[in-house]
Amino acid sequence: MASISVIGTGNIGSAIANIAAKGGSPVQVVARDIAKARRLAEQVGGTAAEFGSALTGEIIVLALPYPALVDVIASYGAQLDGKTVVDVTNPVDFATFDSLTVAPDSSAAVELQQALPGAKIVKAFNTNFAATLFSGEVGGVPTTVVLAGDDDEAKAQLTEVVSAGGVEVADAGSLKRARELEAVGFLQMVLAVREQVAWTGGFAVRA
Repeated sequence: MASISVIGTGNIGSAIANIAAKGGSPVQVVARDIAKARRLAEQVGGTAAEFGSALTGEIIVLALPYPALVDVIASYGAQLDGKTVVDVTNPVDFATFDSLTVAPDSSAAVELQQALPGAKIVKAFNTNFAATLFSGEVGGVPTTVVLAGDDDEAKAQLTEVVSAGGVEVADAGSLKRARELEAVGFLQMVLAVREQVAWTGGFAVRA
């Protein structure tokens, strides 16, 4: 099973680390707050490292807010060449909560691919609330991680890790589809903020 480095110790990072560990992947937890990294690493049986340290995973998960991607690019840059890099972000304008902050014909994932041309960017997890990744279900339907990317090998690698951890996967196609995934993620967040759906619920995918 591929090893994985999860950058970020928030709810979504914790959920992804838990899924990977459950499936048998070696997990490295990376954060600026090393104490938080160590606590999560201990919970999942992994290792901890401070942000900026070497990444040991074959898969790198960026479980961070969209603005933090700038720091990842600056700190790791070419070190991510050849790696499967998973973008979890939703580039939402939190000042107005009324739009995405990327160009209408682009996405956070496409921007990341342009900044890291040697990496294999996969968009995933951004349409899932953390609670549904932990529970494995959304309103009685199994949780499905929808992903998109241009590298089939990278998508297969991530799919193997997620499936081994007990969560289903659906492939939306090329990285162009990240735009639609980010729109879905944004809409789901709006509904939750407006208390139309619970943070333990959200959209489900039924085959």
